Parts: sequence; structure tokens; C-alpha cells
Amino acid sequence: MDQVFEGSPQAEIRLEGRKVIRGHVTDDWATRLHWKISRDGQVLSTVPARLAADYEHDDQTPGNYEIVLEMWKYEGYQSGCQGKYIEVSNKVSYRI
Repeated sequence: MDQVFEGSPQAEIRLEGRKVIRGHVTDDWATRLHWKISRDGQVLSTVPARLAADYEHDDQTPGNYEIVLEMWKYEGYQSGCQGKYIEVSNKVSYRI
């Protein structure tokens, strides 16, 4: 994970088979929250994670998969300020 500051969002995720489940997000900024799914180090997709606390990626392509929860962080307070996604959970992985 990126450097974590006190008051930063945090969540614990776990695997049950190929389904990833997230716990409560502490210090939630209420910005976009998504699962980032990678295979063999390449990002395959991002999937909204705000409404559902679980997700199962249905790709059957052989490889090493990694999933992490990310949240949008605004940088600055002025109009037109930019931001970036930061990791707010541990990473979980599995192999097909």
C-alpha cells in the first residue's frame, strides 16, 4: 500500500474461493471505491465496490491474479484540482 496516514481509509479484504469480500471501510472519504483486478502484473479492470461488499471475477484465463481495494483521493481544494487512486486494503491473490 501507499504510505498510510492517520485518518486514511482502511479496509480488510479476504478471499473465499475466488470471491473477494471487504470489511467495513474505516475513515471513509465517500469517494469512488473500486476493486482493481490484475493478472500477471497487468491491470485487467476496475469494478465499483461501493454498493456491494463482495465481488467474484469470472475470468478463467490461467495466471496469477491480484485484487486490491482502491479509493479516489483528491489532491488540493481548488476548482479543477487533480487526484489519484490509493490502495486502502491489503492485497489478495490466487492462481488459475
